[in-house]
Amino acid sequence: MANARMRVPAGPRIALQVVDGGFDAADDWIAGHVGPHDIVVTADILLADRCLKRGARVIGTNGKPFTEDNIGQTVATRDLLSDLRGAGEMTGGPRPLTPRDRSRFLQKLDDMIQAIRRAPPPPAT
Repeated sequence: MANARMRVPAGPRIALQVVDGGFDAADDWIAGHVGPHDIVVTADILLADRCLKRGARVIGTNGKPFTEDNIGQTVATRDLLSDLRGAGEMTGGPRPLTPRDRSRFLQKLDDMIQAIRRAPPPPAT
């Protein structure tokens, strides 16, 4: 998903979807097309929330899954940190990914893939 052309690996299950350059256009496209048996990888908490509401599984780039059980607290924390940054109380961004984060990401992604494989297919629409 991009709002500009980019190179992607060739493969039957890989497609590049280019959207307009409007604010949150890529997020809107993803949230509008995602559903059960889809996995979304994102660091965007609000996009994660939207995708969970559509039945998708969502994992952060650090390997921590977003779930119905933790998304409310995660959104609240995001809002609090945003307010603190706006007030100049906090500066800087997230810490760099560690080898442990990468390992957790790969394990959790594999867990999600296996869970989807075991689940019954979604109802036809």
